[in-house]
Amino acid sequence: MTRDFKVMGVLNVTPDSFSDGGKFNQLDAAMQQVQSMVDATVDVIDVGGESTRPGAEVVNVDEEIKRVVPIIKAIKEKYPELMISIDTSKAEVMEAAIMAGAGMINDVNALEADGAIEVAVKHDVMVCLMHKKGTPENMQDNPEYDDVVQQVLDYLDERVEACLAYGMNADNIILDPGIGFGKTLSHNLKLIQNTSTMKQMGLPVLLGVSRKSMFADLLNRPVQERLAGSLAVAQFAYLQGADYFRVHDVAETVDVLTVSQRLVDMQTEDSL
Repeated sequence: MTRDFKVMGVLNVTPDSFSDGGKFNQLDAAMQQVQSMVDATVDVIDVGGESTRPGAEVVNVDEEIKRVVPIIKAIKEKYPELMISIDTSKAEVMEAAIMAGAGMINDVNALEADGAIEVAVKHDVMVCLMHKKGTPENMQDNPEYDDVVQQVLDYLDERVEACLAYGMNADNIILDPGIGFGKTLSHNLKLIQNTSTMKQMGLPVLLGVSRKSMFADLLNRPVQERLAGSLAVAQFAYLQGADYFRVHDVAETVDVLTVSQRLVDMQTEDSL
């Protein structure tokens, strides 16, 4: 069965990411984690060198490059066919990561930084454009929207148009509503509920909810006990048409989505 979804495995080579900060910022540990995700049939490895959790501090360009480039080179050398994504908002880091072997940019700022669109277009790489309100320092300080779904759609549409105007291939663009980035629990749930609405833009949709604080609010669970909630959202979003799933728990997510796809396929066959 050919999968109609893609699982993006999170690899934070940072000391301070909310879920796994400090666990994979050494090359050997990072490569062991990559191996486990490859064994679980991951589609994309998303390498990040700067935490974007609420309250996170900014990392300078040189330090971020120092963190991500060695691991990207190591992954590319061992798994040359594996898609590697660079999770960054800095054009200089994007450039360095692509030269090291990355084939995708995952940007929480939707390529708004100076030079970011230019780098993506020059190298003809995939991009994930995410909606975020505010900065990591203040984005969870009482965010407000008149209509969160429409405002997120409007923003992403503007960013898509900016990318296309610069010459980007539309086939390279993925959209992410930015769950947890300047949103309350109510906003997050509304956006997840409207995954199918986002699909109406005609582009693939990525959802990143794995282990996020929304599950502390919903379930009163600490970070390491949020797998079930994360999988429930992944399955719901898949049934609503989501295409990419950015997760910490690759094997479990692949299992849930594989079974979900099989059931949907059988239902479709039975109706013919």
